[in-house]
Amino acid sequence: MGGLAPGGHASVLTMSMMGVSALVIGSVIDPLAGLVPLFGMLCLMGAVFIGYFWRDPDRPVPKNAGVLVSPADGHAMFLVRERATGRRPTKEEHASGRVVTDRLTGDWYPEPASEPLQFETEQRFERVPRGEEASTDVWRLAVFMSPLDVHVNRAPAAGVIERIEHRTGKGRRRGPFRPAYTKESEFNERVRSVHRLEDGTCIEITQISGAMARTIVPYRLEGDVVRRGQRIGMIRLGSRVDLRVPAERYLSSIITAADDHSGHPKGQHVLAGTTVVFEPTKGEEA
Repeated sequence: MGGLAPGGHASVLTMSMMGVSALVIGSVIDPLAGLVPLFGMLCLMGAVFIGYFWRDPDRPVPKNAGVLVSPADGHAMFLVRERATGRRPTKEEHASGRVVTDRLTGDWYPEPASEPLQFETEQRFERVPRGEEASTDVWRLAVFMSPLDVHVNRAPAAGVIERIEHRTGKGRRRGPFRPAYTKESEFNERVRSVHRLEDGTCIEITQISGAMARTIVPYRLEGDVVRRGQRIGMIRLGSRVDLRVPAERYLSSIITAADDHSGHPKGQHVLAGTTVVFEPTKGEEA
């Protein structure tokens, strides 16, 4: 049943009680030149705004076999084919002298993971030039969530959460915080999770904080079993969610802002848990 996301009830109740109390005091005791009733109206307006932000409506979940639904509400920023070119180094690799350090994104070992499609560690990706596609490529779909979108995130498919980790920028306790609508925001403070689907495929979901949104709240932990469309977390205020999937297993017809489509200048608007963003290729259909 739809309602408010966890954490929203207390804020809405507090603001509502303050507003009602101020209106009662202003009408029964002393309005103080109208300031007390005005304060009460502002509190009630604030309660409505907070309730709208924390809303968590129920969603119809598609039953089509093999499809992946959007993990977030918002506009599709871009859909690119990428390949891994590096990974986070181990202690032994740090000592090898081959580690490359970036001022904002941190340390990278210049080789991808041995099985890049398992997403066992955070990897560095780059766009694949046309004509150089490989079986280890991934699709990355980025969804920008504005402050007006529902901020509860959902599982793209049924499976098990194999890994979940929190990342920050190099040398910072929190951050950096680039605006979520920019590509550079992918290395903002983020929570990365790997889901192993029922057919054994691994997908990577990255919840990214924006310039204003700096709180990511996972609802599920490592080892949890999730259903397609199940709520898995929330990002407060404007933010972004990236979904990476094996390129050989999936295809997508989502229109993104990068496509310069006249009908969708900001990209197609997708709904978490409802909009199908990836379909299995013919060879992968159940």
